[in-house]
Amino acid sequence: MKIVYEAQDDYGVVTVQDDGDCYILSFAAHDEQSRCLKLAPQILQYDYTQAMLLVLLFCTPRRVLLLGLGGGSLASALHHAIAGIHITAVELRASVIEVAQTYFQLPRAKRIAVIQQNADDFLVENTLRKVDVIFADLYDASGTATVQLREDFIRRCADLLKEQGWLVLNCWQEQQDDLYLRAALREQFADVRYVLTGSKNWVILAGKVANYAANSVLKERAATWSERLEFSLNKHLARLRYLEK
Repeated sequence: MKIVYEAQDDYGVVTVQDDGDCYILSFAAHDEQSRCLKLAPQILQYDYTQAMLLVLLFCTPRRVLLLGLGGGSLASALHHAIAGIHITAVELRASVIEVAQTYFQLPRAKRIAVIQQNADDFLVENTLRKVDVIFADLYDASGTATVQLREDFIRRCADLLKEQGWLVLNCWQEQQDDLYLRAALREQFADVRYVLTGSKNWVILAGKVANYAANSVLKERAATWSERLEFSLNKHLARLRYLEK
């Protein structure tokens, strides 16, 4: 494993390592934030990012917002799988954007807009077109950014979603016990589900309108999307649960 990029900014270090097959983005020692398969950057490498795309079983988005770019893996996967999709990605750190474009092969396409800004400020300051899905994956060297656990953040996300939109949050297992986050999700969303991955990520999918598709229908949709995404959604669907009160 060799280091091919390293930068320091006000928020810490940004490092890219090359293991031969993949580029790996890190914000701290013994940490992985993103992993990109060089020959197929559109194929998601982590269970938690794959689980985040279970939202495709409930809607086929035309317009999405990514809060936190990382290596740009989600953007690459969505751009590859959904013709005509429009993606806006908000990322705090200029060096992370540089890494995503230079090493992780984030497409430089008209349908992908990358904005360097604090995600919380972006939600407060901008008058935006409503979107079908918001993916929030805000992390720093110490773990989940606390902003995405706040009630006002959840409310702003809900306000920005279309009538049948979905919010997808990536959190850690220990945040399952956050009663304020649970209450905020229940207040804003009619359909709240989650997947607890083998890597201890707690992936939340929250829909503004309840979805009553039968499990057999969801399995059929998962099989179809798995072909397009080039990884299996069915294994993540098997872990999908409703969030109890």
